[in-house]
Amino acid sequence: MQLALFWIFSILMLLFALGVVFFRSPVNSAMCLVMSFVALAALFVTLDAYFIGVVQVLVYAGAVMVLFLFIIMLLDLRSEENRRVKISAWVGGGLVVGGFV
Repeated sequence: MQLALFWIFSILMLLFALGVVFFRSPVNSAMCLVMSFVALAALFVTLDAYFIGVVQVLVYAGAVMVLFLFIIMLLDLRSEENRRVKISAWVGGGLVVGGFV
């Protein structure tokens, strides 16, 4: 049972981490980051590290994400919607990823 929960929470954490990267809205990315932190805390609990799991939720998902969301709310999101991604940025990003792989 513990191994199954470990795999479920690790897959959830990876899916939410991909959501952080691929969502265009900063608020959606921040919410995915919160859920990724919660899944990481659940992983710590499955590994019998209860204190680290509780600290993970209190410090990161609680305090740090409140600061991130406060800064996101101060941003001018309308100017970001008008910005387009250039093809050279995609090519450069692909080369960097290919180099790491």
